[in-house]
Amino acid sequence: MAEHYFTARPSASHRIREVREELRGRPFSFLTDAGVFAKRRVDPGTRLLIRCLPLPVEGNALDLGCGYGPIGTVIGALSPGARVFLIDVNERAADLARRNLERNGVTGAQVLVGDGFEPVAGTRFVLIASNPPLRAGKRVVYEWVRQAFDRLVPGGCLFMVARTSQGALSLARHMESVFGRVEEVAKGGGYRVLSARRPEHPPGPQSRQPPE
Repeated sequence: MAEHYFTARPSASHRIREVREELRGRPFSFLTDAGVFAKRRVDPGTRLLIRCLPLPVEGNALDLGCGYGPIGTVIGALSPGARVFLIDVNERAADLARRNLERNGVTGAQVLVGDGFEPVAGTRFVLIASNPPLRAGKRVVYEWVRQAFDRLVPGGCLFMVARTSQGALSLARHMESVFGRVEEVAKGGGYRVLSARRPEHPPGPQSRQPPE
């Protein structure tokens, strides 16, 4: 069975390469490696998500399932007033993300290794952004959505990107069931970017449906 990029300790032989990208009108340089997601380039879904993020932000921001860190790196580079957290279960990816933050001169950010929100227990965010590992299964990603609601400050936003062919529409329905409302903020190249905001006031007893 092929080893997936969400493996904690990839066994693939290292093959470090440099990827240069222009994101949000700025040049970035990323190191990638075998055993991590989108090792040859910043993938189109991540690029579309980055383009849609409401930057700059102030406060805590999270790149959930960060891979080698392009989303969190861009958030940090464009948001000097933010404290950015990047989390991935893949230790190799997390090490690359640390190097890429430094490589792009991003301070005020830290990379943590762990499963989902586990490494940032108790921390709340104004922005959570994710290109989630849908191949890990809907159960994993849907649980991220449920936990994201509780980890956002009132008015905070969750942004996710997914392929239409890999369940973006069902993900949108699940986000709506948790948050009460979801918006498709961009679509292109077979991807959809979805956004949901935690209400400023607690929802009524009928307005928030239990997650699937």
